[in-house]
Amino acid sequence: MTREQQLTKVFVEVADSLIADFDLIDFLQQLSVRCVELLDVAACGVLLADEHELLQVLAASDEHTRLLELFALQHDQGPCVECYQSGQPRTNISLGDADAVGRWPQFTPVARRSGFSSTNAIPLRLRGRVIGVLGLFQTKDNVLSEEDITLAQALADVATIAILQQRTLAHSEVERGQLQYALTSRIVLEQVKGILAERWQVTADEAFTAFRTYARANHHQLSHLARQIADGAFDTDRIPRSPEPRSRH
Repeated sequence: MTREQQLTKVFVEVADSLIADFDLIDFLQQLSVRCVELLDVAACGVLLADEHELLQVLAASDEHTRLLELFALQHDQGPCVECYQSGQPRTNISLGDADAVGRWPQFTPVARRSGFSSTNAIPLRLRGRVIGVLGLFQTKDNVLSEEDITLAQALADVATIAILQQRTLAHSEVERGQLQYALTSRIVLEQVKGILAERWQVTADEAFTAFRTYARANHHQLSHLARQIADGAFDTDRIPRSPEPRSRH
């Protein structure tokens, strides 16, 4: 599939999201996967600022615990924090650079041990307001071109519009509460991943895949289904699991 075809697919998915009631987390999850495909990066995450101005993971291109922890580590230090605070992109940062190591002594070594060689941070912004960051990791030495960076910002803008759609920026207290609801939904989703992984004796990644597959096939919003499971109002036996569960390591 060409890049143009992939972009067309993204815009179709965006159009599908502009309805009264859509699954924000699932949409951003899919968008992060599209970012990996379109920008030729190894991993992508959408981070949203909470009510305390700390960045929290809302979606990622995959659900590997290692990757999620790496994004979560940037809630108080790292290029994503600087991008959020300044509202400016931080691109093509070599994780082996002495300046990067000195600026982010906790984040940088963890990222390198995870196999990443460089990182990028693109602001989620609208009309001068920054609500979060699109984080991109690379395992190869190639850098993002100016064209890639422009496309990355366009995809970040798409994510911002999806998050803020049907919300009035003038009512900041209402908006902040709605953003916090999205972050809370992600926390509940993490809890449900753990519940299903423990119940089925599979990895968290396998549990999430089975959960998301069932939700999409049955037209459930991820956040709503997760809350039902967390509240004990949904029988998880209805969700098909992996035919050969593997023990977690």
